[in-house]
Amino acid sequence: MRLRLLLILLLLAAPSVAADADKSPASAAAVKAVLPNMENLYTDLHQHPELSFHEQRTAATLADGLRKLGFDVTMGVGKLGVVGVLKNGAGPTVMLRTELDALPVKEQTGLPYASRVTTHDDAGTEVPVMHACGHDVHMSAWMGTATLLSKARDQWRGTLVLIGQPAEETVGGAAAMLKDGLFARFPNPDYVIAIHDASDLPAGTVGYTPGYSHANVDAVDVTIYGKGGHGAMPQTTVDPIVMAARTILSLQTIVSRELDPRDPAVITVGSIHGGTKHNIIPDTVHLQLTVRSYKSETRKHLLSSIQRIAKAESEAGGAPKPPLVEFSDASDSVYNDPKLTERVVSVLRRRLGDDKVVEMPPKMVAEDFSEYGKAGVPIMMFFVGAVNPAKYQQAKASGARLPSLHSSQFAPDVKPTLETAIEAETAVLFDLLGKPLICLKLTKS
Repeated sequence: MRLRLLLILLLLAAPSVAADADKSPASAAAVKAVLPNMENLYTDLHQHPELSFHEQRTAATLADGLRKLGFDVTMGVGKLGVVGVLKNGAGPTVMLRTELDALPVKEQTGLPYASRVTTHDDAGTEVPVMHACGHDVHMSAWMGTATLLSKARDQWRGTLVLIGQPAEETVGGAAAMLKDGLFARFPNPDYVIAIHDASDLPAGTVGYTPGYSHANVDAVDVTIYGKGGHGAMPQTTVDPIVMAARTILSLQTIVSRELDPRDPAVITVGSIHGGTKHNIIPDTVHLQLTVRSYKSETRKHLLSSIQRIAKAESEAGGAPKPPLVEFSDASDSVYNDPKLTERVVSVLRRRLGDDKVVEMPPKMVAEDFSEYGKAGVPIMMFFVGAVNPAKYQQAKASGARLPSLHSSQFAPDVKPTLETAIEAETAVLFDLLGKPLICLKLTKS
C-alpha cells in the first residue's frame, strides 16, 4: 500500500496587511463605512469636554460603545479609566490606548460645534474647557478601530485590549491605571500602541519618531530666603531678588556648559515671584522651573545641578538659610521600542504609501504613555497629521504659524484626520495580532 502525502499545510497568514488589502478590516471601503458614525462621535465628544479625572460622561460614552461591539468592559480603573477586552482565540495580546481628558482652554475656533463648556477645576476656579489637544480625535479613531476589528474576528486571533485613560494632561492617569492593576487584572499585553494627532503634519500623513519621542519632565520650585527691609537702605538687608537674579543666570550654564551639546535638555524659569512694592526688599523670592531631558542620567545631573547652584548663590549672597528646592509633577520620557517601531513603520508604509509616512524629530513635551513602557512592555506611539493639506502648504510657503496643540484656535481637519487614524490604527493592530491557521487535510492515494 502506498501512502502518499499530497499536502500538509499549517500556515500562519503573512504579517503584511497589504497582502489582502481588499479583505482587510483596514481597507479603504471598511474605513469609509464607519467614518460617518465616528465623525458624529467626534462632534459629541468635542462639545462635551471634561477635565482630568473628571471624565465621567466621556468614560461612560466609550464604555457603552465597546459593550455594543461585544467587548468585556470594566469601568473605574485608575479612578475613571475604561478597559475593554475582546478575546478571539490563542494569539498575541495587543493594547490600544486613548486619552479621555480635555484642557482648561476657551475655544475660539468659530466652529458650529465648538465647546461652550465651563466647569470648576480642582481649586474651585471656574474655567472654560476645550479639546485643544485632539483627544477627541484619538477617542473617535479608537472607537472606529474597535468597530472594524470586532467585525473582522475571522481575520485575526488573540486578545485585543482597548483602554480609555483619564488624566493624560496632568500626567497621572497612566500611573493610576497601572497602580489599580491594569496589567494584573486584565490580559498582560505583548505590545501597547497609541496615536497622537499632530498640528505640524498635513491630514492624510503619519509621522514616527524612533527611540525617544517625548521628554522627561520635572517641575522645580525654588524658594530663596533673604532678610527684608527698606529699599533705600539695602545695607540693612539680605536681598533675595538679587540672589534670585544671579541664580536664574547661573542656571542657564547647566545646559550650555555642563552637558554634551549633542544631549538635548531644557531648563526654563517660567515664573518669579517676590516683593510687594517698589521700595520694599522682600524676605523671600519664589522661582518656578520646568526641566526637560531624554536620558535618565541627564535628568539626574540637571536636578542635582539646580540644587547645587541655588545653594551656592544663596551662600554667596549671605542668605540666612539655604534655599528650599522642591520637585513635583515628574513624567518620564517616552522611548519607542526600536523593533516594534520598525514593524509599525513597515506596516504604515505598506498601507499608506512611503510618501505618507515621515520621520519626525523628538519633542520636549510630556506624555505619560511612558508609564506602560516602564512597566516592561514594548510601546510605540505614532503621529497622525491633523492640518488641512491646503492650509498646511499655504503656511509652509508663507512662513505663517499654524495653531498648535493646546491653542484655543486648534481645530483638526476632522474627516481626513479620522480616516487616516482609523486606517493606520487598524492596519497596525491587524498586523500585530495573530492570524487564523489554514489547515489542509491529508489525502490518501
